[in-house]
Amino acid sequence: MTDSSWVIYKRLLSYVKPHWQAFGLAAVGFVVYAASSTALAEMMKRLIDGIQNPDAAFRLFLPLFVILMFASRGLGTFLSTYYMAYVGRYVIHTLRCDVFAHMLHLPGRFFDQHSSGHLVSRVTYHVEQVAGAATNAVTVILREGLFVVGLVGYLFWTNWMLTLLFLGVTPIIGVVVSYVSKRFRRISKRIQSSMGDVTHVASEGLSGYRVVRTYGAEDYEKQRFARVSEENRKQSMKEAMTRAISSPIILMLVAISMALLVWLAMAPAIMANMTPGEFVAFITAAALMIKPVRQLTEINSEIQKGLAAASELFGLMDTAPEQDTGQRVPKRLTGELMLENVGFRYADDQPSVLHDINLHVSPGEMVAIVGRSGSGKSTLVSLLPRFYRLNEGRILIDGVDINEYALGPLRQQIGLVTQQVTLFNATVADNIAYGTANPDRQAIEAAAKAAYASEFIDKLPQGYETVVGENGVMLSGGQRQRLAIARAIFKDSPILILDEATSALDTESERYIQKALEHVCQGRTTLVIAHRLSTIERADRILVMDQGRIIEQGAHRELLDKDGAYSALYQLQFQEA
Repeated sequence: MTDSSWVIYKRLLSYVKPHWQAFGLAAVGFVVYAASSTALAEMMKRLIDGIQNPDAAFRLFLPLFVILMFASRGLGTFLSTYYMAYVGRYVIHTLRCDVFAHMLHLPGRFFDQHSSGHLVSRVTYHVEQVAGAATNAVTVILREGLFVVGLVGYLFWTNWMLTLLFLGVTPIIGVVVSYVSKRFRRISKRIQSSMGDVTHVASEGLSGYRVVRTYGAEDYEKQRFARVSEENRKQSMKEAMTRAISSPIILMLVAISMALLVWLAMAPAIMANMTPGEFVAFITAAALMIKPVRQLTEINSEIQKGLAAASELFGLMDTAPEQDTGQRVPKRLTGELMLENVGFRYADDQPSVLHDINLHVSPGEMVAIVGRSGSGKSTLVSLLPRFYRLNEGRILIDGVDINEYALGPLRQQIGLVTQQVTLFNATVADNIAYGTANPDRQAIEAAAKAAYASEFIDKLPQGYETVVGENGVMLSGGQRQRLAIARAIFKDSPILILDEATSALDTESERYIQKALEHVCQGRTTLVIAHRLSTIERADRILVMDQGRIIEQGAHRELLDKDGAYSALYQLQFQEA
C-alpha cells in the first residue's frame, strides 16, 4: 500500500473508531474463528496418531474436540459477521450524511460545474464502494489473515525448516499483488466516473420524460444511455479480467510451493523426524492456507475500489465550503440596499457579467429590473443572498457590508421566488412552511390565502395535507408558482426577490398574483425581475439592464416619455400582444 493509500485508509478507518466496542467484539470473533479453524490440522494429527493406538479416552476426546472446534468456529463467525455488519452500516450512514451535509454548504460555483447525476452517484454508489473497503475488506483481512497467521504459526511449530521453504514464494506473490492493486485502482476510478454518467443520463431522461416523448427522442435517449452503460460495462469487464487472471496466478504459485513442500516432506530424512500424524497435520495446514490466501488476494479489488471512491469523496469533502466569515447576526432588517461599483464574473478566465453597478434602494421600495435575456438581471439579485461572491465593489444592506453578516441569518432576511419553482415531495403545508420546525397552521393558511392559493388547495383531495409529488408534478404551473409565493409570504422576510415569479401563470392567475404581490410588497424592499412589462407598471422604479450595465432607470411613465430602451421594449411587447 502506497503512502497516499495508507493516508486515505487511515482517514476511512476513523469512521470505524466511534464503534470500537462492536469492532472489538468482531475482532474477538475473528480470533476465535482463526484458532478453531487452525485446530483442524491438530485434529488430523490426533486422529492419525490415535488410530494407531486407540483407547477409550481417545474415543471420547476426538468427538468432543470436533464438536468444540465447530461450535467455536460458529461463534467466531457470528460475532465477526454481525458486528462487522453493524460497524459497516454505521460507516455508510455517517459517511453518506457527512458527504451530503458538506455538499449543502458548497459554493454556487461548485454546482455550476458538476451535474446532479454525478453528485447523487457520489452519495450512493461511491459510499457503498468505500464501505466495502472499510468493513468487508477488513472482515476478510482480519478473519483470513488471522487464519493464515495461525496456520503459519502451527507450521513453524510442527517443522520450521519446511515452513521457511514454503514461505519462499511470498515475495513473488507480493510483486503480483502490487501490480494488480495499481491496475484495480485505475480501473475503479473509471468505473466510478462512468457510473456517474449513467446516473446523470438516467436522471435527465426520466425527469424530462414529457419533453423526450413530445420530441420523439426515445431512441436518442436509449442510445445515449446505452453508450454510457456500455462504457461502464467495458470498465467493469476490465476489472473482472484483472481479478480472474490474478487469482489463479497467485493460487498457482501457492500450489507450486505446496508441491515442493510435499516432495520435500516425503524425503526419508525428514519423514524420520515426524510421526504420521504430524506429517498429515503439516500437509493439512499447508492445504488449508490456499482458501484464505485466495480470498485475501481477491479482496484486493474491493480495497482498491474503496480507496478510489474514498479518494474522490474525501477530495469532495476537502473542497472549501462557501465562505462565511461574517459574525453579525441581524434582527429584522429595514431592507435598505446599496450597491457600489459592483462587478462580477463567474470564473477568473471568463468575461465579466456585471459592470460597475451603482444602485440605492430605499426600505420598502419596489424596484423592477427588465432587459433582454443574458443582460445580468438574475445574476445581480443572486449576489444579495451571497450565492456568489463579488469580484469588484461592495453591497451594503442597512449600511453594513453583506460579508459582515453571518450567512444563515442573512438569508433568513431574504425571500426568493424564481421562475424555476422548487417544490418537495411533501404535503402542501410542508412546502409552504419549508425549513420551519413546528410551523403555525394558521400562518400557513394565511400565507396561502394571501397568495391566492387557498382556492385550489381547498379543492385538493386532502387539502393542505395533499402530497404534491416530485417537484409539484400533481399541480399546474400556476399553482406551483402560487405555492412558491405563499412560501415567501410565510417566511415574512423584509427583502423579497421575485425572479420571473409570474412567468408561468395564465392571465387569471397572474391577476390574482398581482393583487397578492401588492399586499405582500407593502413594507418590504422588493426586487422584481420581469419579462412581461405589464406586471411591473406600478413599481416605484424600473431599471433597464443591457450587457451587465444599468442603462436606464425611472418610473414607468417617465421611462416611456424618454423614448429610450424601456420604451422600445414596451412598444415591442405591445405590438406582439
